[in-house]
Amino acid sequence: MTTSTRRAAQAPAVLVLEDGRTFRGRAYGAVGETFGEAVFNTGMTGYQETLTDPSYHRQVVVMTAPHVGNTGINDEDDESKRIWVAGYVVRDPARVPSSWRSRRTLDDELTTQGIVGISGIDTRALTRHLRERGAMRVGIFSGDRIADEPTLLARVQDAPQMTGANLSAEVATAETYVVPAIGTKRFTVAALDLGIKGMTPHRMAERGIEVHVLPATATADEVYAIEPDGVFLSNGPGDPATADLTVIKAVLARKTPLFGICFGNQLLGRALGFGTYKLKYGHRGINQPVQDRSTGKVEVTAHNHGFAVDAPLDEVSDTPFGRAEVSHVCLNDNVVEGLQLLDQPAFSVQYHPEAAAGPHDAAYLFDRFVSLMEGQRA
Repeated sequence: MTTSTRRAAQAPAVLVLEDGRTFRGRAYGAVGETFGEAVFNTGMTGYQETLTDPSYHRQVVVMTAPHVGNTGINDEDDESKRIWVAGYVVRDPARVPSSWRSRRTLDDELTTQGIVGISGIDTRALTRHLRERGAMRVGIFSGDRIADEPTLLARVQDAPQMTGANLSAEVATAETYVVPAIGTKRFTVAALDLGIKGMTPHRMAERGIEVHVLPATATADEVYAIEPDGVFLSNGPGDPATADLTVIKAVLARKTPLFGICFGNQLLGRALGFGTYKLKYGHRGINQPVQDRSTGKVEVTAHNHGFAVDAPLDEVSDTPFGRAEVSHVCLNDNVVEGLQLLDQPAFSVQYHPEAAAGPHDAAYLFDRFVSLMEGQRA
């Protein structure tokens, strides 16, 4: 344990929710203060992928698994170049990593990247509170940032809300980059980076796709300058109601094969004329049951979303771009988990088929995207 980590472990910390509920524990990671939206993640593994997922920008993640950090941090599993969570909450941090792949401790990595966290609190009680009251703003304070509770509560209540937040451009690439196809190149795909995870273009590259990852602010002309066989809409943070839909509508108008995931599913829904709404506490974890309505198959899937599409579950809808239907549904709460157009090659899902971390049940969706591009080419 490094000196900085020892200091952090000894520092008192307090977590304050915007409704006044308070939890006291010990600092974990950097000592200081942070603000964000409190959400919980039900995954029992994959915390490194969670921490580096850009979709968690401005969110304080509460881990429901009681023991976190046991596999340390390695140099292979990051989904982006940095940790994106605004803060991290765990109950029982591992004292020593026990994986042969580990290169450093989770505590040290959080400290190095300046991520303020808290440990030693009752995360089960906190999770139950968020399930009952809903995701809400939160602050974590440690060391000399701790003050009287009314002062801390006022600071939390002054923090920005997630509703109305336009965050994609803050996490997206500033410059276009290319992920080459693995083996023989079969297709070219333009991927709009709204907060893309590294494993996503890799899954496409495995299928012979050369992926051009474009900034979130890319124009339709920039998308079509690469002569794509298909367009991909990535995951990402923020409120989908704030997004510009111009490029997506241009892609739909040209009937280019389109595949969206997570935030991309919400944007496709809005482009088709459906609304979106904020879930009470969202879906975050790697164990969410989703049914593919075309096959009846139930998949265990990886999720990270706080907003959802408002579309009719049991009827075909007329949209400006043809007929559309709900293709996937969450079996826990009947939330829309996928959309597909019936008159042109476009579909989306609300979850993460790249499965990093998570099960591989939904990997077939990348093959479905390939089939759409093959059909269009034919």
